[in-house]
Amino acid sequence: MPSPTAAAPAPVPSAAPWWKFGFVWMVIAGPAIVVVAGFTTLWVAVVRPDPVVAEDYYRQGIEINKTLQGAPNSLAPAMKARNHAATPAQDQPR
Repeated sequence: MPSPTAAAPAPVPSAAPWWKFGFVWMVIAGPAIVVVAGFTTLWVAVVRPDPVVAEDYYRQGIEINKTLQGAPNSLAPAMKARNHAATPAQDQPR
């Protein structure tokens, strides 16, 4: 027979729902951010596609090479212009 001074066992509290734990949200946040970033990248790629290379790019390159070969000191224009950001108007392909 139990002693009269023994306390009754305390009721076991029920476990909290999963969404109330911060670590669960930390684990879910990583993949969720990656999915959002992936869709954002897809949207940017669809909305702003890369420009298409000119269909006659090879012919334009040959013409530029012919222009450079005929000049005196044939490498001088290329060496001067290689670090310039803009091409002079007379050298731009038509």
